[in-house]
Amino acid sequence: MRIALVTDAWHPQVNGVVRALSTTIRELERQGHAVTVIAPDGFRTVPCPSYPEIRLSVAPYRAVARRLDSFAPEAVHIATEGPLGWAARRHCRRRGWPFTTSFHTRFPEYVHARTRLPLRAGYGLLRRFHAPAARVMVTTETLRRELADLGLHRTAIWTRGVDTTLFGRQAPAELDLPRPVFAYVGRVAVEKNLRAFLDLDLPGSKLVVGDGPQRPALEAEYPDARFVGAKHGPELAAHHAAADVFVFPSTTDTFGLVLLEALASGVPVAAYPVTGPTDVLGDSGAGVLRDDLRAAALDALNIPPQVCRAHAERFAWPATAREFVANLEPIATGAPAAAA
Repeated sequence: MRIALVTDAWHPQVNGVVRALSTTIRELERQGHAVTVIAPDGFRTVPCPSYPEIRLSVAPYRAVARRLDSFAPEAVHIATEGPLGWAARRHCRRRGWPFTTSFHTRFPEYVHARTRLPLRAGYGLLRRFHAPAARVMVTTETLRRELADLGLHRTAIWTRGVDTTLFGRQAPAELDLPRPVFAYVGRVAVEKNLRAFLDLDLPGSKLVVGDGPQRPALEAEYPDARFVGAKHGPELAAHHAAADVFVFPSTTDTFGLVLLEALASGVPVAAYPVTGPTDVLGDSGAGVLRDDLRAAALDALNIPPQVCRAHAERFAWPATAREFVANLEPIATGAPAAAA
């Protein structure tokens, strides 16, 4: 198929959404599909208020419309609810093209944490964005039920995979830290609830791998924790492998691709019993989910690495790419125009 993928989240951003989309695209092309990506790197952008690492495209509609028409897609997938996503949505509706969307991130909670915008307003906008989609792709059955509660019933599962040839195959990074090492990997931002991890009274060391707007403040506030910045590829895998327990304090993530990366590295997970960790871990025994995050982290030390690795091996990117294609809605030739 000729697939147009529109996303406001793209390189050089470092997050699970970008990694999931990048890996899916590689798998799609490996499987013979032609994919064009419409992302902020092709537009004039401004930094997102309070999160300058995220760039927002300015007045992108005409350029998005031209690029979509030029590519003549057989299917359009809109991955994010940002300016590019809204522009693509508008053009698809004008053309009468069906399109799919995906629900990656709880943006209403993230916006509320930064601006105090009421959650009701944020979810109202989210519902409006996704309502015309032929299908909204979600990572778990839990999210499917949550979107049904919002009135979004045309949903389909598109789970995530992990590169088991990268994660779990690297020698641990040499960190010179007292054991055990409790690690967090991901964005260093308010919505990740990092203080819940950094405040824990734990033996050994705390390691934070990642960057973001909260890093300078947290690094100054918690001098005993080791902050090493963002890592990529083999270096990221080596830092995962250096941990004894992966502590995931977020309560807003919809999945948590980084959980699979830790598990593939043989590192057990300690997290709250919320959407994301609950769905990824299931009854695998590869992690501990508790409201008491300290107790979960300490208990996770007893989980054998092979249990974690075996669970991660159930998630393969080729299968998730095929799942993605099966969820797409083909554009019928000569489709009539619809109202914007």
